[in-house]
Amino acid sequence: MKATTALLLRLPAIVMALAIVPPAYAQAWPTKPVRLVAAFPPGTPGDVIARLIQPALQATWGQPVVVENKPGAGGNLAAGEVAQAKDGHTLLVGPDTILTINPHLYKKLSFDLRASLKPVTYFASFNQTLVCNPAAGITSFEKFSRLPPSRPYASGGTGTPSHMTMEMLLATTGIQLTHVPYKGPGPAAQDVLAGHVDCGFIVSSVVLPHVQGGRLQAIAVSGKERSVLLPKIPTVAESGYPGFDATFFETLLAPSSLPAATVEKVQRDVRAALDAPTIKARLAEMDLLVEGNTAQDAQRRSQQDFAKWGAVAQRAKLQLD
Repeated sequence: MKATTALLLRLPAIVMALAIVPPAYAQAWPTKPVRLVAAFPPGTPGDVIARLIQPALQATWGQPVVVENKPGAGGNLAAGEVAQAKDGHTLLVGPDTILTINPHLYKKLSFDLRASLKPVTYFASFNQTLVCNPAAGITSFEKFSRLPPSRPYASGGTGTPSHMTMEMLLATTGIQLTHVPYKGPGPAAQDVLAGHVDCGFIVSSVVLPHVQGGRLQAIAVSGKERSVLLPKIPTVAESGYPGFDATFFETLLAPSSLPAATVEKVQRDVRAALDAPTIKARLAEMDLLVEGNTAQDAQRRSQQDFAKWGAVAQRAKLQLD
């Protein structure tokens, strides 16, 4: 009887000890090197962010942090590798489009993108800027809207943010243009610069130097707010289409099997690294606005944008496999 009574008296302490196991496990993570698999080539925004915060994460985690680039198939190649990783120390760096757009375009993948991966945090937001060759004489959104249907527009590739943004714009405004996809935003910008194509919605970080140098004419910004680097350029919403918002995000994703406590730890540590003034300043130079939101907020936004871009893909009858 005394032994039973003693056990009952100890139960609250035992329960409390068990309750703190998940946080204790999370604090022990990582126990070996962490791989950040970048879904796009070196020099792209996600890759740059990963390498900028790499030293801070190594110092916090006490383990090597290795950034590996594995580009291909719109980010699906890297996504597949991370989704199948079982070591608990492999994470994915890439745009939110991997979860919000790709599932609508790639229906024959051997794995389910949204079921296999989950957002840990959004590093930073970025926009597309509608730019035109100055020789085309398109100096306002009103003039852009009068382009005839036969005129081509450039994008960084089918299903990319620049393409999807323009498809959303065409559906919203009723404008009809002909799509010319390129192998990335760089080549798309080069052909607009050369005058081979009049205009294109191209990621702001790529076209910004050309706009500032007067080699491209900026017409509108895709997001909800104006760029701090191009404060005189209106948003599409300000150009007569309230509610238009094509904001994108560079993100950190994890296999769905990663414990929630570990996800929360990674998010906190990444947010702390992003909050360094030098990091914020460097990203601002690329027209990237630091986010660092919680996993819950990132997952909520991902679900909303998945529905939004699904409607665009369906309207444009887009499928890539």
